[in-house]
Amino acid sequence: MRRTKIIATLGPGTDRPGILREILASGVDVVRLNFSHGDREEHLRRAGQVRRLGKELDRQVGIMADLPGAKIRIGGFRDGQVELVGKAPFVFDPDIPADGGTEKGVGLNYPDLASDLSVGDVLFLDDGRIVFEVEKIEGRKIHCRVQESGPLSSCKGVNRQGGGLSTPSPGDRGRQAMQLAVDIDADFVAISFPRSGEDIVQGRAALQELGFNGFVVAKIERSEALPALEKIILASDIIMIARGDLGVEIGDARLPAMQKRIISQAQGVNRAVITATQMMESMINSPVPTRAEVFDVANAVLDGTDAVMLSAESAVGNYPVKTVRHMIKICIEAEKQEQARVSGHRLESYFANIEETLAMSVMYAANHLQVRAIGTLTESGQTPMLMSRISSGIPIYGLTRNRKTLRKMTMFRGVYPVFFDVMAADANHQHTEAAAVLIREGRVGKGDFVITTCGSDPGLSGGTNAMKIIQVA
Repeated sequence: MRRTKIIATLGPGTDRPGILREILASGVDVVRLNFSHGDREEHLRRAGQVRRLGKELDRQVGIMADLPGAKIRIGGFRDGQVELVGKAPFVFDPDIPADGGTEKGVGLNYPDLASDLSVGDVLFLDDGRIVFEVEKIEGRKIHCRVQESGPLSSCKGVNRQGGGLSTPSPGDRGRQAMQLAVDIDADFVAISFPRSGEDIVQGRAALQELGFNGFVVAKIERSEALPALEKIILASDIIMIARGDLGVEIGDARLPAMQKRIISQAQGVNRAVITATQMMESMINSPVPTRAEVFDVANAVLDGTDAVMLSAESAVGNYPVKTVRHMIKICIEAEKQEQARVSGHRLESYFANIEETLAMSVMYAANHLQVRAIGTLTESGQTPMLMSRISSGIPIYGLTRNRKTLRKMTMFRGVYPVFFDVMAADANHQHTEAAAVLIREGRVGKGDFVITTCGSDPGLSGGTNAMKIIQVA
């Protein structure tokens, strides 16, 4: 069974007839709605389709709403795209109309960008594919020369080499995006461009005021986030390594080591991790990945990431189904390696509470007793999340009556959500009834060892305090 979770971004590529059903049936665990593109009606429609297809396919599928954040973006081009030529002059001018860009210049969503720049600065657009050097600043106009040429389309993001740009406030657009995330009942909300732990705290508070009760994802994509990495991780539920913007700002050569550092640091404090951006980029137009992409996905799995994410590959690509299936094969092969099954997680640490102590005890026992499966009764999903921090080949089944918790668990490595109404079970026989669910669903058979966990007060969140080892008769 595959343990690493697959996230696919929805867009025009998945709107084609039958494609969304196929990628969900193939094994996508979480879909991402990128609020930087599309309108409210598109996102409502896609979210509704995911919920409907999840029920039809009898699969738990999480929905992640990715807030647009305060990203500096260019405006639009009259023809949707221009072809830039090397050494040609180009101007960024906030006074150019929103869709009035040409091969000579384009507008900006941030009128004060010029005040952050100096002559000689290097600007990257479209995740570094297009490069400009600043030659002159004239009021709000930024006169540049093209250093790396190619096609440039509307609304691409702007970064400066080395980072350090201030950003426009998301304002009303940000609040509207948060409300939309609540309206579609998103299970995860990703906060873009945090610079500090306080950014995440404030974002969570604003979401909770609107009624959000899912997980908050912090996207690490700015160089300014790295000095505050520990506080950002602690303030979040999940970390996304957004390698596009981050690579542009710190340099691609630093990315591999930074990815390993972030995964390790997040795991150390029991946070889940998503590795994102350009994982299977060539498959936007190719039916097979490059070997470099195969290695990239496999290495993320071996590093211990909980999930790997597809962006343009599924949102606008020509082969979204094949891309998902290739990614799944790579994950399964990588998970066969001993490195992905052995862990020294928190061996030298004191545990924070009874729940974590029990979770670590279960995993230690399971890894040394040839246990077939673990069934954990849960209200919030916290106990299976803690268990999933230990690298193992043993499936962890999160048994819950809470539909929201079922979808939250779609992000945790090695955790498989199963509906189970603990309140309808005999309080004195929770362990055996939990094991019976796994037997009925064919997850375990005669002679298999199963470990089950539960709380002495059924239905109480945070009350897990008991484990039992059962051999199936």
